[in-house]
Amino acid sequence: MTLTTSQMLPLNTKAPDFSLLDTLSGKTLSLNELKSSIATVIMFICNHCPYVLHIQKELILLCKKYQSKGVRFIAISSNDAEHYPEDGPNKMKEMAEKKQYPFPYLYDPTQTVAKSYHAACTPDFYVFDKELLCVYRGRFDESSPGNPFPVTGKDLAQALDDLLAGKPVNPDQKPSMGCNIKWKKFNRNS
Repeated sequence: MTLTTSQMLPLNTKAPDFSLLDTLSGKTLSLNELKSSIATVIMFICNHCPYVLHIQKELILLCKKYQSKGVRFIAISSNDAEHYPEDGPNKMKEMAEKKQYPFPYLYDPTQTVAKSYHAACTPDFYVFDKELLCVYRGRFDESSPGNPFPVTGKDLAQALDDLLAGKPVNPDQKPSMGCNIKWKKFNRNS
């Protein structure tokens, strides 16, 4: 595990399109099918990262809360499943079913989606408005394994609250921090 921070996709970037396998349904789903007309959250997570596991329970609760307000959540795992089999599609499906993920859990086998979003770590969060323009990218909150701060999701929640209230999202955003995405050998330097 290499501690890595977000690369911070520029604000107002249009969400790159994708079509990926949803490990829960077995169907290929596109951003166009999954997006919300209000707000769409794309999050890069994986099964084994201690930073993801640290926030997992609160993340699920936050997703359920904001889904009731019309926000859509999409989780993507882009880790190299050949070298990290616990992050492969079958294990992703097991995790999603065990934890009852209230969102699709998509697999990015070529890692092109992660690269198009400038994703660098797990977890990495992106909020897009109704036009699919990036209004937030960064951390869930200030908590991480080993520090004293409680897991609240307050940074992500504040961005969603502002967007839902029609207010500008504060551009002073803190990068997420977690395990580096496990790049395939041919993707590491490209």
